[in-house]
Parts: sequence; C-alpha cells; structure tokens
Amino acid sequence: MWAIYKRELKSCFCSFVGFLFIGVTLFFPGLYFTVYALMSGYPYYSYVVSSISFLFMITVPILTMRILAEERKNRTDQLILTAPVSVGAIVLGKFLALLTVFAIPTVITGFYPLIMMKFGTVPMAENYLALLAYFLYGMTSIALGVLVSSLTESQVIAAVLTFGFLFLGYMMSAICGLISRSENLLTRLLGCFDMSTPLDNLLNGTLDVGSVIYFLSLTFLFLFLTVQSIQKRRYSLSVKHFSLGAYSGISIIAAIAVTVLVNLVVAEMPGTWTSIDVTSQKLYSLTDQTKEFVAQMQEDVTIYVIVKEDQQDEVVGQTLQRYDDLSDHITVEYVDPTLNPQFYTQYTSQTISLNSLIVVGEKRNKVVDASDFYEGSYDGYDYSSYTVTGYDAEGQITSALAYVTSEDMPKLYLTEGHGEYALSSSYQAALEKENVEYETVNLMNLDAVPEDAACLLINAPQNDFNEGDRDKVLDYLNRGGKVIAVLAFQEQKLANYEAILNAMGVNAVNGMVVETEADHYYQQPIWLLPDIYSNAYTSSFYYDGYYVFAPYSLGLQVAEDTENITFQKILETSDSAYAKLNFSSAESLEYGEGDVQGPFVIAVEAVKDLGDAGEGTLVAVGCDEIFTDEADLVVGGTNGRLFTNIMSSFCAHEVNVSIPVKDYEISGLMVSNSYAIWIGTTVTVILPLAFLIVGLVIWLRRRKR
Repeated sequence: MWAIYKRELKSCFCSFVGFLFIGVTLFFPGLYFTVYALMSGYPYYSYVVSSISFLFMITVPILTMRILAEERKNRTDQLILTAPVSVGAIVLGKFLALLTVFAIPTVITGFYPLIMMKFGTVPMAENYLALLAYFLYGMTSIALGVLVSSLTESQVIAAVLTFGFLFLGYMMSAICGLISRSENLLTRLLGCFDMSTPLDNLLNGTLDVGSVIYFLSLTFLFLFLTVQSIQKRRYSLSVKHFSLGAYSGISIIAAIAVTVLVNLVVAEMPGTWTSIDVTSQKLYSLTDQTKEFVAQMQEDVTIYVIVKEDQQDEVVGQTLQRYDDLSDHITVEYVDPTLNPQFYTQYTSQTISLNSLIVVGEKRNKVVDASDFYEGSYDGYDYSSYTVTGYDAEGQITSALAYVTSEDMPKLYLTEGHGEYALSSSYQAALEKENVEYETVNLMNLDAVPEDAACLLINAPQNDFNEGDRDKVLDYLNRGGKVIAVLAFQEQKLANYEAILNAMGVNAVNGMVVETEADHYYQQPIWLLPDIYSNAYTSSFYYDGYYVFAPYSLGLQVAEDTENITFQKILETSDSAYAKLNFSSAESLEYGEGDVQGPFVIAVEAVKDLGDAGEGTLVAVGCDEIFTDEADLVVGGTNGRLFTNIMSSFCAHEVNVSIPVKDYEISGLMVSNSYAIWIGTTVTVILPLAFLIVGLVIWLRRRKR
C-alpha cells in the first residue's frame, strides 16, 4: 500500500494538478477569511467554511478524475490488477495520497484561527471544529471522486460525473424540500445523500457525533464500492466469474446496509451522548438549574413545535432535543402548520409564528413565541440592521415548564394614581418569563394591599401619596409584605411616600448625586456606575465584571440605630460622591455650599423583623431611570437582570428557576486596515500564487526532458 501511496503522491506533485488544487484550495479560504475575519471582524471560522463548501465541486473533480480513469485508458490498470497487492490496499494507497494533497492546504488554513487570536477573543474550539468539518466534507468528496474515476476510462466523464454527484450532495436538502414539503419515502432515501446538513450541524458549535459518523461511513462505503468496481474487472477472466460476481453483489448490498444501520443507530442515541457543546457560551448545554428542576418534575409535559421538523431552527432544535433526552416526562412533537394549520387555536387565540412552542401540562399551557428565543438590537442610523446579541431558548422553555407544572402563580401589583412609571414591554416580558402575574392597582380604591400580593412595586411616583395610601403600604409591610420602592429625583419632597422608606430605616437625600471618580460614571458625572455588592440580587452578574447604570440618581442613607431592621447594600457610590442640592438652579456640578458629602446608597434592601409575623422587606432604589430600556441598553442588559433577580427573590415559587440570557456571540475582532491588507494579501495572493508558480516550474522542467 505504501508503495502505491508514494507513487501517487509523487505523481500529484510531478504534474501541475496537485499544485493547482492546493493553490485554488488556499485562495478561496484566504479570500473569505479576509472578508469575514480581517475586514468584518467576525471571530468565527465557521463563516469561512460555510461560504467555501461549494469549492469541492470545482477542485475535487480535477484532483480525482485521473486517479483510476487514466490507468484504465492507458491499460496500465492491468499491471495493478495482476500485482501481488490486494485491491483494497491499492485503492487505499491512492485515496490517502489524494487526502494528503488536500491535507496540506487544510493544515495551512489551520493557522488562520491563531492569526485571529492576535486581534481579540476567539472561540478556538468552535473554529477548529469548523476546520474538522471542512476536512471531513473534503475527505468524503475525494472518496466519491475516486469511486467515479474507477467507473470510466475518460477523465472528462469522471470529472463531469463527480461534479454532478457533488452538486447533488450539496443541494440535496433543497431538492427534498422541492419534492415534498412533508417527509416521505422518496425524500428519506434521497436524504441519505444530503452532505450539506451534516456539515451545517458541525458548523453551529456542536460536535455532532452523528455527522462525523456520516462522513466517515460514507467515505468507507465509497472506497468499498471502488474496490468492488476494480475487483469485478480483476477477475473478469476467472472461471469463478459468476460466483464471485454474486459474492460482489451481496457484499455491496451488505456494505450499504451496514452503513445505513450504523447511521440509524447513532441517530437514535440520546442527544446528550452524540452532541457535545463546544461553544464558548455553552449555548446548547442545559444549566444545572434546569437539570435540577426537570429532575423534580412529576407531571408529563408535551412541547409542540409549530414547524415541519426538517425546517426547524437548528439551534432551538438542539436545545429541545436535550430537554427530550433529559426526562421521560418531557415529549417534543413537531406540528407541520401546512398539514394542520389550525392546531395552535386549541391553546391560544393569538396568531403565532413558525418555530414557536406550545408547552402543554396537566394544569395549564403556555405559548412561547419564536421571537422570544433571541435577543438583539437594531443598528444603523435608520435602524435597518438587526444584530442578535443573546440566546434565551433555555430560559424561556424552563420558565414555561415551571409555569405549566406549578401549583401557585405569584402576583405582583404595580401602584398607579401618583404618576408612577409604567413598565416597558421588555420588563413585562421579564415578569412573564419569571411566571409572575402582574396587575396595576390604585390604592385609593382598596381598603388594603390585596392579600394575594407576593410583591408591591411603586415605580417612581411623581406625586406624593396621601396618608391613607401611605398607611396601607406600611400595614402591608408590617404583615410581612415585600415592597420595591423606586424614587425619582425631584427637589420637592414627597413626605408621605418617603415616610414609608423612613419607617424601614431608609432616608432620601433630595439632591442629584454627582460622581468625581471617572470609573464610577459614564460620560457625565451624573450618569452613575455604582459599586455592586454581592448578594442574591446581583449573583448572576457580580463576578462577570458587569456594570449597573443609574443616571440622575438621588442618594439614599440607612439609619444606624435600628434594632429590628437589617440592611444589605445592593448599589453604592464611591466615597467622593456628593449630592448636589438645588440642582436645577446650580450653575455647575462643582461641590458647593449646602451640598451633602457621600457615599450614598443607590439601592438597598431593608428587612424588618416582625416576630411571629415574619419579616417585612423593602428594596429602595434611588434612580427612576434604572428599570428602563434606555438604561438597560447602556450596560448590555445588566439592569434588566437586577430587576429579574429582585422579582425572582420576592415572588418565590415552589421551585425557583431563573435562567439568564446567554450571550450569542463574543465581541468582534479589532483589525487595523494595514494588518487586514497585509495579512489578506498574504493568504489570498502570495500563498496560492507561490504554490502555482512552483507547480508550473516543475511541470515545465519535466516537459523539457
């Protein structure tokens, strides 16, 4: 075998074909690497691989067309057929020689992710997984080319047929979709030659064992069929021709059956065995919170996915597969809206989009719209460009499972009638994700805060409470209630509202807080980035170096001589901060006479011991902008996480689960124009051209001999 291998490898580099293949195979990855990584700053090499997968339809036919067809045309195959070497060794030697030629540009492009590391954070595991997928796809394509070359003595026919078969493999997924929108026997059979889907499975950040097995088994099958093709000619003059031909036919059927069986067995294995999440953000892995919650489930839940299975969102599909594998109580079923367009009307009167979920339990059901799986933002001056920033499928699905299986549903009341801020749609969505029902209430119309209130939110009233409303809130606290009190900066005091805070040992300093330390504010000294204390409200982001944005804050101070009240700081200014009194009439932000020196608390928890009645809890926040979309965008969603954590703590469930949004992509690469031009020219022009020149020189020298 090694003699055949050396002979074929030498033949590739003694002619121009091997160098041409390497040059072209370096040019296209270099071109797309320059565009995606160096010029656009994308740190994912999978973008390059996905864009150049068409390349094999062009290069592989040129590389493989002569490998066996030329031997047949020149009748030199008779020497091989009568040589004391097994046909399998001959085929394997030739195949490995071609694979070595392909491995050379693959190894060279393997340095590209290392180049990317110089310019930012790079997900190396994902990038080298993409490179593995690229090599496996090319390996299978070469094996197919070897098979086709063994069937004809014409190199042109071999090249054309190889191109045709590779084109079919590349387009098979789309072809099956055109044949039938619902899966049938024909599309299943054709789908066995769908080479693009396994490639895509490996490019999305998951080491999909099924896809790896698919490429390996298909390569083995093509090589085995090549052996059978040659074997038939080798014994064409044998008296045992008939029996050996029958044996050959049986072998082919057996090889195909084994290949199909192996792939079917792997496909039926649990996704937790066959799909390894290698993304740096662990997008497809389920958190320990979800695993613990699902382990405690006692009810059966069905998750209906409103889409044809082969048209599903692949990322969400992998997440759903992990839920399905995690527990026998969870069943995932796909509903083709073309065949059953009214299915969703059994559960909701709202129109839902493709890829949405309907989670159905014994007590209730919940619709999770496909738009909730991803978070993003609109960019550009006209907001025409949308960028996905977060992946929240696990958070939404686990929340829905908790909703349909929980016995109780905590309720949040939002006060109104005093000019309170309304919650934006994103914060309302956060409450829904926490499975918290919410309702606005005017305390003037009630004798007391409702008994079923898990929490009362007073969101930055602009007008003062009357004494009756004040006393109702204080009575609720003294009954063990939980209150979130947000204050707005204004120079006139809201005496009754602030009396609620005073009763819990919190005092407001009615001046605009000004920071003097640059690392404690954003752009302006009154746009605060306070220190964050580690506690239950901040644990999900405290250790990750995030900021909370608190613009236009007033300062809070806590009493020191309280016996039955304990305090836990959440956000605090630096020691050098001060409160600017008479802010609206001040000529500058400089510290002046009458201003109050800090530090100040921006958010604090006060817990009052009520003896047998339990504890009354107040979270006071001195910034009316803190729970708004505008402030949340400045710090990438941390303000929203703080809000969600407070709600999760106050509106406790039997089983409390709160899965934060996972960052969808890491930050882009920062490549200067000079580096982009220099590196891009090297990988796109210099490297491919060097191989082409060397190959041309060798070819011309050999022609002169």
